Amino acid sequence: MPDFYDVVVVGAGHSGSYAALQLCSRGYKVAVLERKEAPGVDVCCTGIVSRECFDSLGVSPDMILTRADSAKLFSPSGKCLRLESDKVQAYVINRASLDRALAAGAAAAGADYFFSLPAEDIVINDEGVRIETPRSEFRAKAVVIATGFEPALTRKLGLGSIAHFASGAQTEVETEGAPEVEIYLSQEVAPGFFGWLVPTSNGKALVGVLAASHPRLCLEKLLKSHFCQGKVLSPRGMIKTKAVPVGTLPRSYGDRLLVIGDAAGQVKPTTGGGIYFGHLGSQAAVEALTGAFNHGNLGARELAGYQKAWKAKIGKEISFGYRARRLYQKLSDSQIERLFDIVSSRGIAAALLDSPGFSFDWHGRVILEIIKGVLGRFPGRASPSESVTGRR
Repeated sequence: MPDFYDVVVVGAGHSGSYAALQLCSRGYKVAVLERKEAPGVDVCCTGIVSRECFDSLGVSPDMILTRADSAKLFSPSGKCLRLESDKVQAYVINRASLDRALAAGAAAAGADYFFSLPAEDIVINDEGVRIETPRSEFRAKAVVIATGFEPALTRKLGLGSIAHFASGAQTEVETEGAPEVEIYLSQEVAPGFFGWLVPTSNGKALVGVLAASHPRLCLEKLLKSHFCQGKVLSPRGMIKTKAVPVGTLPRSYGDRLLVIGDAAGQVKPTTGGGIYFGHLGSQAAVEALTGAFNHGNLGARELAGYQKAWKAKIGKEISFGYRARRLYQKLSDSQIERLFDIVSSRGIAAALLDSPGFSFDWHGRVILEIIKGVLGRFPGRASPSESVTGRR
C-alpha cells in the first residue's frame, strides 16, 4: 500500500518547496514529487528579486550574486535611458541555489522528496487524492500543483488553462563594459517583450530575451546585435528556454486541490518574473490549506478563499501589467524611439522612481499610465493623463 500524506506537492521549485516547508512546520505530513533529478536543475531564470521578496524568502544572503541600484534601458537604435536610485532596488540571486535551499529546508522540516518521478495522473474523489507516477502511487488528503506552466494538466483537472504565454531564452556569457543591468526594447529583436543583460559575478552575465515566439532565434539575434557589441566576449553556457504565462488561470482551486506559481499565472506580465508572486501565492495556499484542515473540509467551496486571497494581493498588479504589456506590443520600433524621447525630455523617468505608486514589484499601474500618456502624443490617438502618481 502507498504511503498516505496530508498533502502531496507536485513540483520542487521555489513555490512548491516553500509550501512544503511551511506545511511541515505546521505539523502536516508532506511529500514533494519532482520530475527532474534534483532541485535547481536546468532552471531558466535570471533571478532578479526585490529586497522585499528576498527578505520574505528567509534564505541565506550567500546566494546573492550582486545588488542593483540602477539600470539602463535601450531603445531600438541604441538611445540610453538610465534609471538610478540612492537605494538598492533589487538583488540578483542564484536561482538554482534558491531552489536547493528551500528544498533542503523543507526536507529538514520533514518533507519526503521523490526525484525523477513525474506525476502521470491525478485522480480526486470524495475519499482523497491519488497521484500516479511511473514507479508508484501516492495518496493524500490534498494536492498542490507547483509544476510551472503546464496548461494541459490544469485543463485536465477541470480548472481551465492560461491561453497566452511568452517564450524566454537565456544563456550565460563572458562580458566586459556592462557593470549594471541593461534592458533592450526592440520589436525586431524581442517582439512584444524585451531583451536583457544582467551581470552576475566575475565577468559573467546572463543574456536573454522574452518574446512572443522563437526565443532561440531572438536570443541569437540579440547576441549579434549592436546592443551586445563590445560587451559580450563569448558565450559560456547552453541556451535554456522556458514558457512564461501571460495571464492567470481561470480557477486555481478545486476539491482537495490548489495551484500555485507559474501554473496559476502568478507572474508579472511586464517582466515575466515569477519568484515573488509565486512566493505570495504559496503563502496564501498554506493559509488556505491550514484553515481547511482545521475546519475538516477540503472541498472547493472551502478552498475558494485561496484564490480570493492571492488575487487580493497581486491580482490588480497583474491586471495593470497585462494591460501595459498589451499596449506595448502594439508599438512599432519608431514609436518606441519617440517614447524614449518623450520620457527623457520630460523627466518622466525621475518622476517614475519618485512616484509613491512605484516599486520594483508594484509598478504595473504606473507603467500603464506612462504608456497611455505617451501613446496619446502619437497621431490619431487621444491624449490620456501622463500622471505617474498612481498607487497600488
